[in-house]
Amino acid sequence: MATGVCDNFLMASYLSAKGPTAFAPAMDLDMYAHPTTQENIKKLVDRGHLLIDSESGHLASGLSGKGRMAEPEHIVAAVESFFQAQAPLSGKKVLVTAGPTYEPIDAVRFIGNYSSGKMGFEIANRLAELGAHVVLVSGPSSQQIDHPNVQLIRVKTSKEMFDACHEHFAIADITVKSAAVADYRPKEVLDHKMKKSEQELSIELERTDDILGSLGKIKKDHQILIGFALETNDEIAYAKGKIGRKNLDMIVLNSLRDAGAGFGHDTNKVTFIDKDNKMASFELKSKREVAVDLSNKILELCGSI
Repeated sequence: MATGVCDNFLMASYLSAKGPTAFAPAMDLDMYAHPTTQENIKKLVDRGHLLIDSESGHLASGLSGKGRMAEPEHIVAAVESFFQAQAPLSGKKVLVTAGPTYEPIDAVRFIGNYSSGKMGFEIANRLAELGAHVVLVSGPSSQQIDHPNVQLIRVKTSKEMFDACHEHFAIADITVKSAAVADYRPKEVLDHKMKKSEQELSIELERTDDILGSLGKIKKDHQILIGFALETNDEIAYAKGKIGRKNLDMIVLNSLRDAGAGFGHDTNKVTFIDKDNKMASFELKSKREVAVDLSNKILELCGSI
């Protein structure tokens, strides 16, 4: 590689390649330490190649020392890290919310909704793939995520989600508020199980804190704030009104009247509306594909701020 000797298929491929190149040398410790080897490694690094350095341990010769090929998982991690650094959202901090909130009535009952958290988890995963460091605040959900760029914070109530969002919002460049937060909660919560009786039961409710609106009030000019709106009637009018009231850069509208959209589905049908009232509607897609469409719009918004 260092001298351009091309007498096999691998070297022919290398000399024809135009993209980034990584190399992971493996040899006996004396061969690795030889000045010729070290000079050749330096030549490749100076050309901009990524060195995934040899590791120390037992070698095929029976000796022990530096020369072992890096473990496969270390090679994969190094390559992923390289491309993450080149990703369009590298260095950006993102806050995403997902799932429902559960507002307790007593020790065993709660007020909640049917949100699964799938949409928010897909958004978090996609933005992490684009290089962002993502804080994902999720209400009760069975969804899992294992991307190394995602920090998952699990909460239950709207108050816990409110506190988590405000803890991380100040350093977030981009916030996507896709959680289905309860609008009301019981005014009084029993610390024991309520016993059934023959009488009718009334529960007094109070408003929960408006997380999205509170973030909009403290949003800085460089921050992008995106909300979600799940509506059943007059969808466009409600969504547009929400943009102004909550100081949003964009809202993602979906309607429960659209088959396959909303809670509990692997698909969604959305319309993007930005603060300039520009609209883009999409057909029914998987939530993974919706996350890709949303990430493309976020990249567009990043270019305009």
